[in-house]
Amino acid sequence: MSGVDSSYAWWRLVASVTLSTVGGIGMWCLVVALPSVQQDLGVSRADISFAYTLNTLGFFVGGVVMGKLVDKRGIVLTAVLSAIGLSVGFAVAPAATSLPLFAAAQILIGFSGAATFAPLVADVSHWFEKRRGMAVAIAASGNYLAGTIWPPIIEFLIRDHGWRAAYWMAAVICLLVMVPLAFVLRRPPPLGHAADGSAGAAAHSPRSLGLSPNALQAVLIVAGIGCCVAMSMPQVHIVAYCADLGYGVARGAEMLSLMLGFGIISRIASGWIADRVGGIKTLLLGSTLQCVALVFYLIDDSLNSLYVASALFGLFQGGIVPSYAIIVREYFPPKEAGFRVGLAVSSTLVGMALGGWMGGVLFDMTGSYRAAFINGIAWNLLNGVVAWWLLFRQNRRNVYA
Repeated sequence: MSGVDSSYAWWRLVASVTLSTVGGIGMWCLVVALPSVQQDLGVSRADISFAYTLNTLGFFVGGVVMGKLVDKRGIVLTAVLSAIGLSVGFAVAPAATSLPLFAAAQILIGFSGAATFAPLVADVSHWFEKRRGMAVAIAASGNYLAGTIWPPIIEFLIRDHGWRAAYWMAAVICLLVMVPLAFVLRRPPPLGHAADGSAGAAAHSPRSLGLSPNALQAVLIVAGIGCCVAMSMPQVHIVAYCADLGYGVARGAEMLSLMLGFGIISRIASGWIADRVGGIKTLLLGSTLQCVALVFYLIDDSLNSLYVASALFGLFQGGIVPSYAIIVREYFPPKEAGFRVGLAVSSTLVGMALGGWMGGVLFDMTGSYRAAFINGIAWNLLNGVVAWWLLFRQNRRNVYA
């Protein structure tokens, strides 16, 4: 029995989401700690934003490397290495008294945390056929569930114990929780079932879009960078933005949690949509709605308006990143899923890294985040153009098929 679409596959999905939620602390911890670390280390907003950039660049490299490791050795070893790396990174960061050591720890945290995102999504995709879009979206929601749960907890720990103690606690949690969870996933995925050319085979090929496999991969990378430069502005800087406006760090952490909580709804809804219309149309829908949400941040910066804008942003943009994994599974063979999904999804972290740094630089240059939001909208338009172009090529294929 292959296990595809089985009750075990759904239980495995639950375990994967839990693992992703715990490991997701590697991405969201610095977002909340950013003002405290900046003040403690005595650096500029651009400098501490660069540390976040290194975290996300580490996440990008880790997503590709760990994705390849999943293809070859499976998810268990990958997840255990992730737990160890996260624990070491979170233990080293509090020892930093200057930016270079802290930034180096962020690279390790990002690299290690990557295993709990794209590689897990790729692993889950092997276990579903009829509801693959939904399953992939739910698996990708672990990252947003982490963003919903961890910011208020981290803010509380920082407020009562300081950011260094919060990082040490994160180190302990990752090691004690993630390693046992990893062994829950020890059953190998049904690759034989997928590789025989039947249920698990890709529905199309990049050639059907008039593109080579590497060309389609490159297009997805460009799209991923564009959408997430835009996405990074609220996600990376909302806490600091609220602090600058006088609303306080706690309000910013609440908005981040609200944003990512609604993002979970968006991701699951996008999976339902993708099962019916495909990954490319889902990407275009998410890109369009995200651009609309970014405009709301430019309209008004009152406290209530920022809460509304954050909720809308989460509700509109959550389906974008999972759509790349769905497109990969529609156009690439299953045996390449870990590497291809890892590269496509992790490229979004390059966008987050670039956008997070840009936001800090533009703030330092102008004294406000308005220019940073406008910059995000411009990059979002690039993503929308790519999505329209892919849809045009897909529709042309359907016409001449």
